Amino acid sequence: MPTDDKEKEKNLEELSYKQSGVDVDAGYELVKKIKPFVEKTRRPEILSGLGSFSALTRIPKHIEKPILVTCTDGVGTKIEIAKEMNNYSTIGIDLVAMCVNDLVVCGAEPLVFLDYYVTDKLDIETASKVIEGIAKGCEQANCSLVGGETAEHPGSFPDDSFDLAGFSMGVVDENSMIGQEGPKNDDVLIGIESSGFHSNGYSLLRKIITDYQLDLGSKIQKEEIGKIFLEPTNIYVSAILALKKILQINAIAHITGGGFFENIPRMLNENQKAIINHNFSDWPVGHYFEWLMELTNMPKKNLLNTFNCGVGMVIAVSQSDEEDALGILNQSYFAKTIGTVEEKKVNEEEISFV
Repeated sequence: MPTDDKEKEKNLEELSYKQSGVDVDAGYELVKKIKPFVEKTRRPEILSGLGSFSALTRIPKHIEKPILVTCTDGVGTKIEIAKEMNNYSTIGIDLVAMCVNDLVVCGAEPLVFLDYYVTDKLDIETASKVIEGIAKGCEQANCSLVGGETAEHPGSFPDDSFDLAGFSMGVVDENSMIGQEGPKNDDVLIGIESSGFHSNGYSLLRKIITDYQLDLGSKIQKEEIGKIFLEPTNIYVSAILALKKILQINAIAHITGGGFFENIPRMLNENQKAIINHNFSDWPVGHYFEWLMELTNMPKKNLLNTFNCGVGMVIAVSQSDEEDALGILNQSYFAKTIGTVEEKKVNEEEISFV
């Protein structure tokens, strides 16, 4: 046999998955590293363990007529800010928040969460910090991190990068779902504070960082820009489920990408409009958005059409429940009335500002 053929045969005998750029041993090491904080998220309904091929869960016994609810979302280009700051401790919380905040809009209780982490080459330290954040988010939402997928895509995914996706399943009693009939005319709209930019509009924020040559270490009112941009998304599950037990919530809007203009109309019926009074100074993090508007000369309408502008969630309740709702919500977050629901006439916009 020619020498080069023998060499080729030897190379084939030694060929392994690792030679293609996928290190399965690193994956095993990651599972060992994340196991302690994943275990903290375990709900009593969970039957399967970490490492199972699938996750098994019972329906909670207190749900009489269970309806399963599912959501999926990602963190988007906020990951790039985490990379610039070399801080991966918060984006896992964001991943959970973006899913379970959508889930609770209908009054669902989150049960399980799964993540998908894809990278060119697995960095165990980075991945474990991200997944630890996911576990913290699951603890806040009282749902179990039951599994996920960590994938290496060498040659087809950018070097030194990764992306995230999250999947959540919850359950709601058919008798107590929120938003099935929508709000009623004359309902009040109550805003609940955001923690900042949450996980939306980061492609625009990154363009602003580049165009205005922002230093992520520089400060706005004693706060570093980079830390402001990485502030994790509020998880509203506990507050909404607690409120739901006390009074009737007629509808909820989670203020995500598209801001006020896209998300508030989603909670309305076809013949309704929302009248909103929004001032940045009313909200604990409103100065972030005022700074952005002053820096870029961006019209306020554009901000309201892109960002949450200090308001992470909006709920509709009857006027008779307004005081009680504010009292309960303000035990967890700053909340205030921002508008009303009214009948919409022909050719009127679904949302207007006063």
